Amino acid sequence: QVQVVESGGGSVQAGGSLRLSCKVSGSAFENYAMGWFRQAPGKEREGVSCISWTEKTTIYSPSVKGRFTISRDNAQNTLYLDMNSLKPEDTALYYCARGRTPYGGASFENKKQGYWGQGTQVTVSS
Repeated sequence: QVQVVESGGGSVQAGGSLRLSCKVSGSAFENYAMGWFRQAPGKEREGVSCISWTEKTTIYSPSVKGRFTISRDNAQNTLYLDMNSLKPEDTALYYCARGRTPYGGASFENKKQGYWGQGTQVTVSS
């Protein structure tokens, strides 16, 4: 049974930093693309960043590029999102997703995600 568990969210002031973690169990983590998504109140869920299973490809939303960094530690079955220079508009519930099929490329497409976590809240105050 695959489980996806996010952690690391919290409340910070604008300009601050946070590191989100996503632990995946029950599957061969290293064989799957992974991604971070977020949903703000009243808005649709959007892709933030994703990484291929080979780590050779990373994709960022234009709104976070240059401020956020995605990485993965296959030995720890963990995905990370380092968030710097946080802005109030980054406030959202952040979700981690594992790719649906092994050896897939990085993608924000919902149909290409197989398992989702419950989310971790990030709140940025001005």
